[in-house]
Amino acid sequence: MRSGLIVLACTLALCNTVCAQSDRNAPAVTDSVRLQDVVVTGQYIPQSLKNSVYQVRTISAEYIKLRGATNVLGVLDNQLGVRFSNDATLGETDVEIMGMSGASVKILLDGVPLVDRGSTRQSLSQVDVSTIERIEIVEGPMSVVYGTDALAGVINIITKKHTGGSQLSVSARVQEETVGKEYALLDGKGVHNENINLQWAKNGFFTGAGITRNDFGGWTDTLTGRKKAWKPKDQLLTNGTFGYSNKVLKAWYRLDYLNEDIISQGDINYDNGKATDQRYLTERYTHQAQAVWQLNSRLSLNGSASYQQYQRRTRTTIKDFVTGTETLSPDAGTQDVSEFNTAFFRGTAQYTINSLLSFQPGIEYRRDASSGQRIEGNPDITDYSAFLSAEIKPLSWLNIRPGVRLSKNSVYDAPPVIPSLNTKIALGKDVDLRLSYARGFRAPALRELYFYFFDASHSIKGNPDLKAEYSNSYTGSVTWQALHQGNLRLNVTGTGFYNDFNDRIDVAIIGSSDTSTYVNISKFKTTGGTLSGVLNWKDLQVNLGFSYIGRYNQYADDEAYNKTQPSPEFMWTPEANGNVTYYFRKLKGAVNLSYKFNGVRPAYEVVTNTDGSTFLHEVKTSSFHQLDVTATRSVTSYLSVNAGVKNLLDNTNINNNSLNTGQAHATGGLLSMWYGRSYFLGISFNWNHN
Repeated sequence: MRSGLIVLACTLALCNTVCAQSDRNAPAVTDSVRLQDVVVTGQYIPQSLKNSVYQVRTISAEYIKLRGATNVLGVLDNQLGVRFSNDATLGETDVEIMGMSGASVKILLDGVPLVDRGSTRQSLSQVDVSTIERIEIVEGPMSVVYGTDALAGVINIITKKHTGGSQLSVSARVQEETVGKEYALLDGKGVHNENINLQWAKNGFFTGAGITRNDFGGWTDTLTGRKKAWKPKDQLLTNGTFGYSNKVLKAWYRLDYLNEDIISQGDINYDNGKATDQRYLTERYTHQAQAVWQLNSRLSLNGSASYQQYQRRTRTTIKDFVTGTETLSPDAGTQDVSEFNTAFFRGTAQYTINSLLSFQPGIEYRRDASSGQRIEGNPDITDYSAFLSAEIKPLSWLNIRPGVRLSKNSVYDAPPVIPSLNTKIALGKDVDLRLSYARGFRAPALRELYFYFFDASHSIKGNPDLKAEYSNSYTGSVTWQALHQGNLRLNVTGTGFYNDFNDRIDVAIIGSSDTSTYVNISKFKTTGGTLSGVLNWKDLQVNLGFSYIGRYNQYADDEAYNKTQPSPEFMWTPEANGNVTYYFRKLKGAVNLSYKFNGVRPAYEVVTNTDGSTFLHEVKTSSFHQLDVTATRSVTSYLSVNAGVKNLLDNTNINNNSLNTGQAHATGGLLSMWYGRSYFLGISFNWNHN
């Protein structure tokens, strides 16, 4: 099947599916201040950025295409306040927003939460980027609207959908990319991406299907032998959609399937001629059905239902190079199958009483279940929620949205009441002020409650008595349309935030043993702000931004260390980014330069001396710069090409002076951030028939 897909993808390539309605000549860079953009995340109905009570960042399909991204991580890696951390042991990447880890970030696919094994957001790298219409990012707690985990914010991945009319579309894409200096044509070394999509619509009915292959050959770095610093990963992603749409009703069903294979090869032990290899095999089925029913001009109903099956299998083998045989490893913990299933339903009504008042009541049901050798028993968690919010517009320049969520959980101690208050104040025709308070919460993950894993490198036991984390968060932003004269536009946005977390779930040692467990002991805070601007002039668009984010130092209040080794309450990290895009109208092409500076990241750790005494050590992760240069051009009405250089500054590893480097997933020493300067070339095809 793979070889057939390669041949097909080499003859066709994707520009956009029939559902994408983006103007090829429209600005394609991130558009947090393009105030005419329509957003849906957290909204009663789709509306412009300017009218939203939330500060929303959007990323368009055109920008994704221009960057040559083959996964969502490649789209977000230059965003302000967004950082990634790589686990070289498991070959996985986690995300961080506003100084908070992935456990506090809600990942949505068309508004439906995606299931993950634990607190790491593997789902973000397991979405087919070719199906994305846009990505919306809302920073700050969204727990009233979206429930657990939405403390830091929400990343809503919105897929391409039928927009009306009768049409047939065939689209496809092939893109080849080097990994540093490593590359082999179509398979093996390098990055190989192929995709094909079919769409059809007539008389209100629509259907579509697509298949994508992402093959990453891994990267050796300075290693010798069979091991690779970056694990090879092969993904097969398929999707299918069908539905019906008319003036008052739109309903559809979508199925996404993922098959992922991460390969970790061991070096040969020349004493016995054997090597230990591991494969992490993942299957993910995501079923979702959604409907929007506009009963009349004042009342509409929305419903979303989803069932997700997530299975991850660890397969460890001993390869004997003397006899040429391969056998399963008999060691404890080397063979495992973990399954996570989630059933989800969400229903809302949007009712407008008059121009001054509208409200949205809703209910939500979620059931998570798990099983596996590293999960005690066959646990399941059920959560029931009801929520209500209103939009009150007593004055033409004032919009107030209060909200409250009531929850009941079958296992953990969930906050019974979650309130929020968002306001938007028009200080003038061109200046908008947004102020908000929200309480957020994060439910303990199933792994934190019931995880049980003991081997040579791990001694971890879950804690079924965990409570939910909760936070109090305050955010504010000012958006200013500084210039709007002819072809010249300048928009500036400034934001500030403060988050205070309680009962934060962290890992602790049980008594005098070496066994770790999860406990509600940590306090955590984040604060900071961003300043960004977008300048549009004719065919040029320039985005510039700066952020300064502080993360709480838990040892600042620890009397055992504060008297002898005083340390600051917050550890600050600067970031800056820039995007410059120029459109060549006559050539039907565009060039983009994307830059980001990630400043020094400080932290503190406790280190134990050989005599048993301890001391506080300041850890610093080095700063680094990212720079990509990409271009795209339409060759014919059906064909386009894109090419570029990623990681132009040739980043690989960055320094981290942590002294705690001996653990299985330790982050001390050199941290893998990228795999060297890479070059890519892609060709795309798009054919529509109305």
